[in-house]
Amino acid sequence: MENKPFIFGVATSGDNFTDREKETARLLSNFQHGVNTVLISPRRWGKTSLVQKVCHLAQSDKLKIVYLDIFSCRSDRDFYDAFASAVLKQTSSKWDEWVENAKLFLSRVSPKISLGPDPMSDFSISLEWNPKSDDINEILQLPEKIALKKGCSVVVCIDEFQQIAEFKDSKTFQKRLRTVWQLQKSVSYCLFGSKKHLMNELFEKRSLPFYKFGDAVYLSKISAPDWVEYICGRFESTGKQISKELAEKICQTVDNHSSYVQQLAWLVWIHTKEVATDQHFEDACQDIVDQNTPLFEKQTESLTTYQMNFLRAIINGVHKEFTTQDVLQKYQLGSSANVSIVKRALIKKELIETEKQKVVIPDPVMIIWLKRKFER
Repeated sequence: MENKPFIFGVATSGDNFTDREKETARLLSNFQHGVNTVLISPRRWGKTSLVQKVCHLAQSDKLKIVYLDIFSCRSDRDFYDAFASAVLKQTSSKWDEWVENAKLFLSRVSPKISLGPDPMSDFSISLEWNPKSDDINEILQLPEKIALKKGCSVVVCIDEFQQIAEFKDSKTFQKRLRTVWQLQKSVSYCLFGSKKHLMNELFEKRSLPFYKFGDAVYLSKISAPDWVEYICGRFESTGKQISKELAEKICQTVDNHSSYVQQLAWLVWIHTKEVATDQHFEDACQDIVDQNTPLFEKQTESLTTYQMNFLRAIINGVHKEFTTQDVLQKYQLGSSANVSIVKRALIKKELIETEKQKVVIPDPVMIIWLKRKFER
């Protein structure tokens, strides 16, 4: 199968990973010096790709990397099972060592290990434990104990960390994690997730346990010049050509949004036989809108009239002062109190966000789709 010149929708690596030199160096330094890291950005900006790249660079005999995605975890028990399985599996290379460490360090919680088709790499752990502090601490202390036993350091990377906010009695759960983790000497944590507003709340709200937990890294967009060089290079590597001007047009259309730049460049590349043209670009733009229309329809079909009117105001250039009489009347937003309710609901749905004191729609393709919808 011919390698795709542009990758989107999944984590990228190798030649498909572009730029992020500063962020890579910062994360790598944090990993190597045991600094806790909180990585925050809008979805599909390349957080997972960045962390996986740094994990690969940092892994060594003296630094073990544990990576787990807790998107499917719906309770603290799910989290503890996933946490223990990942730590045991990724800090050891032999089956007998996994079993030994499970029995040695999880004696209180009676670990039950289920084997998959390949027992050397495929297993899961089910923990039988009571919700007592000692039992929970034993699970959370697992990476520290293994690090001390092996004479190494451990970095635990947890993707979709915002899921813990959905757990029952989440604040108590968060307190348990922080109480144990902040005292560990040989283990550091890299916590990141795809829901920016929830991640911001977890780590920036003073009343929550993870406030100021670590070095907060806010990903910015990759610059247009870096993207242009990347796009032109990927076209050239496959025997096709695209002008810098057209590559820059791709970036401008999707506001340098990482996943969309890759997707739109891919669609232009598909339409191009030898040299990309403006017509290829126009066809690709229509394709990307068409491909995302079912998602946008699903995201907006249940919105109230007030919420749709609020989005219309943003599309028309209103980004603040929504409660002035002119804006309230022009866009039929109701009262000032109603504007606050609408804004909170749209933020929760991740359809809008606040950026430099301005309310914006973070999805550039949705902006194109909404403009066309409102023009009808």
